[in-house]
Amino acid sequence: MIFRSPYPEVAIPEVPFSEFVFQHVAQWQDQPAFIDGLSGRALTFGQVADGARLVASSLAKRGLQKGDVFAICCPNVPEYAVAFHAVARLGGIITPMNPLYTPDELAFQLHDTGAKYVLTVPPFLENVATAAQRSPVQDIFVLGEAAGATPFATLMQHSGPLPAIPVNVHTDVVVLPYSSGTSGRPKGVMLTHYNMVSVLRQIQPGLRMGPGDRTVGMLPFFHIFGMNVLLHNTLYRGYTCVTMPRFDLVQFLELVQQHSITHLFIVPPIAVGLAKAPVVAN
Repeated sequence: MIFRSPYPEVAIPEVPFSEFVFQHVAQWQDQPAFIDGLSGRALTFGQVADGARLVASSLAKRGLQKGDVFAICCPNVPEYAVAFHAVARLGGIITPMNPLYTPDELAFQLHDTGAKYVLTVPPFLENVATAAQRSPVQDIFVLGEAAGATPFATLMQHSGPLPAIPVNVHTDVVVLPYSSGTSGRPKGVMLTHYNMVSVLRQIQPGLRMGPGDRTVGMLPFFHIFGMNVLLHNTLYRGYTCVTMPRFDLVQFLELVQQHSITHLFIVPPIAVGLAKAPVVAN
């Protein structure tokens, strides 16, 4: 028996992932794409696109080539999108990592992917640096400043040309997330440019969001749900994502109220919390 969606068939363009994601950005380039929920610091759509180009140029100058793996071990922060698409534009592969992993767990993923670079934040630098010693990692970048790592901001200072990278959207991997490891060691999942474009196209018929809409980005960007619906679909559809580095129910509710959130993406444990927590009544 064949089951069909109530929505019409969707066309899946055969284009590199970043090209697809950023195709409409000029229409809302001055609007906030990501707002840091803790500090209020924002990156506009234009700043994300320009930042990705600058970082890509710097990484190319440093030697990042097509097929090289760049690990991102960060909580949900606005710069996540900049780093992700800088690497994708160069034909590199992003492997997103759970920043709460132990050094042994981090070392396994860094070694298993052959990661050449890794980006993190100061609170997790010690674990990342320990793990990197047992992997092929050549450079550690950090958001902000911390001893033993290169500030990510220095990658925003080079504006040279980008190399022309041929991409086979059906065979070239762009993202290498890892499974949760419930039945053994976590396993890398090779997602091509076409895979990632198809996911965003499939969400569209039932998700009517665009400029003026706002959501809270508390589902982790290293997980495929948060990565696609909150990180990339924000850029593709023009709505605003207010990021949370870690989930806290009270802070979550405050952000919903403060930013007049229009849509929420949650998981069952959060639904249970919303149903039972007395603070929701406030």
